[in-house]
Formats: sequence, C-alpha cells, structure tokens
Amino acid sequence: MIAKRLPSIISNARQMLSSHSLYAKNQKGVPKGHVAVYVGENEMKRYLVPLTYLSHPSFQDLLRHAEEEFGYSHPMGGLTIPCKEEVFLSVTNQLNFL
Repeated sequence: MIAKRLPSIISNARQMLSSHSLYAKNQKGVPKGHVAVYVGENEMKRYLVPLTYLSHPSFQDLLRHAEEEFGYSHPMGGLTIPCKEEVFLSVTNQLNFL
C-alpha cells in the first residue's frame, strides 16, 4: 500500500511545492537536497529537511496527515505539516540515525 502511494505522494508534494509562487521566497537559503517545511498546530515553525526524508515511511505518515488536513493548498506557501512540533522532531531525530 505504501509502496504504491510513494510515487504519488512524492510527485504531488513536488508539484505542490513547485506550483506555489511563494515557494521560491520560502526556499531562500535552503541548501541543495533539502526542502523547507512548516510544522505546528497553531504557530508554524520553519525547518529544513533532507529530500531523502520524503521517501521514509515515518515521514510519509506526516505527509499523509498534511494531505488530509490541507490537501495540496498549503497556507504558508510551502509544505505544511500540521502536527505537534515534538512529534515532528521525534520522527526527524529517528531519521537522522538511519
């Protein structure tokens, strides 16, 4: 199931990111191979994550939640992940050790 949706999730995320006019503004200062994401439930905080995270099952769970919450219309102009910051940090910290 996840393997079937992976290309779709990544493709849709890339399409969403490249189609927003605010994308270029929000990606300033982002190193090659990374993407800026906005995380939070109320107050959004910007994080830089490696593109390789997009294909990891734990990160895909966060992306699916973002899709359910926002579809592909992200209010911050970039990829928005509507979860508690602690959850996001826990997932990304685990990915740092892989």
